[in-house]
Amino acid sequence: MIRLYSTLSRSKEPLETVQPGKVGMYLCGPTVYKPSHIGHMVGPVIFDAIKRYLTYSGYEVTFVVNITDVDDKLIAESNARGMSMAALAEEMTADYMRNIKALGVDTIDHFPRCTDNIDEIIAFTKTLIAKRFAYESDGDVYFDVTKDHEYGRLSNRTTEETQGEGGSTADRKRNAADFALWKTAKPGEPSWPSPWGAGRPGWHIECSAMSRRLLGETFDIHGGGLDLIFPHHENEVAQSECCHGKPMAKYWLHNGLLQAADEVGKVGGRATRSAAVDIEAQIANKVSKSKGSAPFRELLQQFSAETIRFFLLATQYRRPVEYSEARLKETEAALDNFYRFFKRYERVTGASIYAIIPPLRRTQGDFEPGDLESDTDSLLKDVVQHRTRFLDAMDDDINTGGAMGDVFELLRRLNKFIDDEKLEKPEAQTPAKLASLRRGATVFREMGAVMGLFREPPAEKQSGGNNELVGKLMELMLELRADARKKKDFATADQIRKRLTEIGVILEDRPGGTEWTVSNSPSP
Repeated sequence: MIRLYSTLSRSKEPLETVQPGKVGMYLCGPTVYKPSHIGHMVGPVIFDAIKRYLTYSGYEVTFVVNITDVDDKLIAESNARGMSMAALAEEMTADYMRNIKALGVDTIDHFPRCTDNIDEIIAFTKTLIAKRFAYESDGDVYFDVTKDHEYGRLSNRTTEETQGEGGSTADRKRNAADFALWKTAKPGEPSWPSPWGAGRPGWHIECSAMSRRLLGETFDIHGGGLDLIFPHHENEVAQSECCHGKPMAKYWLHNGLLQAADEVGKVGGRATRSAAVDIEAQIANKVSKSKGSAPFRELLQQFSAETIRFFLLATQYRRPVEYSEARLKETEAALDNFYRFFKRYERVTGASIYAIIPPLRRTQGDFEPGDLESDTDSLLKDVVQHRTRFLDAMDDDINTGGAMGDVFELLRRLNKFIDDEKLEKPEAQTPAKLASLRRGATVFREMGAVMGLFREPPAEKQSGGNNELVGKLMELMLELRADARKKKDFATADQIRKRLTEIGVILEDRPGGTEWTVSNSPSP
């Protein structure tokens, strides 16, 4: 059974959906005023993986990500650039869409924009006024937090702890913590007509209105970064539940934030750290536009999209993601192990691993090994164990970090089977052994599909393989190494391998000779 940690209950709860067999999921999307950076990619990748796993587990999932295309930051940036807010929002939305597409985030069903939902937002606000949860003041409309006796329960704050000074509009509010549902327009700002005069929506009301329109008054999963718990999600809860008199979302899932980190961590280990986090520390240290994070499109020029996706999923989603280029390079090196196995699989079986169509549903992938007396049955017994542990990790609050450990373990087991059975030698291959290898590779592809990984072969790296001079030099180096080995001058042979490894050239000794490839990450 799938269990999810809900910020609202502060516990893991079994997934019991509003409608049996269906899941409605809403993720707070970007405010599109500047190009996306890697921090903006964390939520989409994580919740894309969550949808993939829920769909794989048999649920029909509707996934919504909003676009905030009217906001103070948008107005300020459009003025600075001398363009309309709408044109700026369109440009930055296109940038965001290109980036998430590159990362394989293609499971989102709806991208509602705030400016396309003004009528819905106005209707929502009118209902809150009619129910006396909100009030108009000089063209603004505010939510009265004192009317919601449960205000603060999502963020675990008292009413006193939510109080600020009220900002520049304090003189219009009944209480300092009251927040805007509708803002009166300043001269020259974009605006829409409303019962309270020309203006535009506040930040929080758009998500309440759009989630209701697309998912209903109560839906299953509301997601977002930890930094959105207060005030954004707290205010969404207040608006929606006071408007409808029922829960807004059953499960509130919050992903950890991207943190700058210099250390290099192990990629592919089974152990994962506790998801207990210091939220305030994460918010203070998160990677953001204001701290000069480079546009994501520039990062894609340095690292493949699959490297970045793999990196983001290698941590349990509630943990902070410790980010550095060194960590991305470690991830590149780890992925090279997979890509080398894919080539090895093709040499042994004569078919591409990408040609394997993985099971689309969890029940379709279930299987039992044979009598466990043969070597191939022993392999399949281990394959089943790795698959079971993978599924257990994903069932336990979508622990992609723990599940990834079993992806690595399965890779090692399949490589060991090829080594032990000497399957790169045609004379050692038997139909039973090849069938078991294919079965194990199918489970590997199944795991990858759940994560949205290994969907297509990686782009060919620029290497000496396409350069005649470098190719001839490598042939010479391999000949010198082979001669040294024949003469039992193993010190020279090892030194050649070592120096090549240091510059990013990986040698693999095969029955048919030595092959070389260029690694993503040369040794430091």
